[in-house]
Amino acid sequence: MDSITRLTADKPVVIFSKSSCCMCHTIKTLIRSFGANPTVYELDELPNGHQLERALVASGRRPSVPAVYIGEELVGGANEVMSLHVKGKLVPLLKQAKAIWV
Repeated sequence: MDSITRLTADKPVVIFSKSSCCMCHTIKTLIRSFGANPTVYELDELPNGHQLERALVASGRRPSVPAVYIGEELVGGANEVMSLHVKGKLVPLLKQAKAIWV
């Protein structure tokens, strides 16, 4: 979990993803549509991607991707992010993390 903590430190939005995951693509597109520029780690393209995926699973993420961190806090996966969006809570969260300004 230390590796996850290091990768999410001091970044407003971090998404752990896989390049072949359609829900990952959807979540990245949604967050970018608000003007945020998330740091994206494609686990299937990183040499230590399998290790990072195991750390995400160990932290309770099932499925492991997408895993979205906003303001260094785990928000969750696609269901949680979409739920925040539908409730009108995603944009305020992105603003609070200074991922977007408007």
